[in-house]
Amino acid sequence: MSLDPDWVTAETRSGPGDPDVELSLTVVQYSDGPDRCTIYPPGLSGVPRMSTWLTADRSAFVALDEMR
Repeated sequence: MSLDPDWVTAETRSGPGDPDVELSLTVVQYSDGPDRCTIYPPGLSGVPRMSTWLTADRSAFVALDEMR
């Protein structure tokens, strides 16, 4: 059983030969709540940027090297 969405196939998963993807990260610190990270492709603004960003509590993100 796979937990991947229906649109994820072997062709859409990244692998060792796939090109690197450049992403930007912005951290916003809050005094009354957890820090929040937003990850997005650089060079976008407006609707394209808003439709490709991901925001979550900073504690939800880990270094890639730590997970390999």
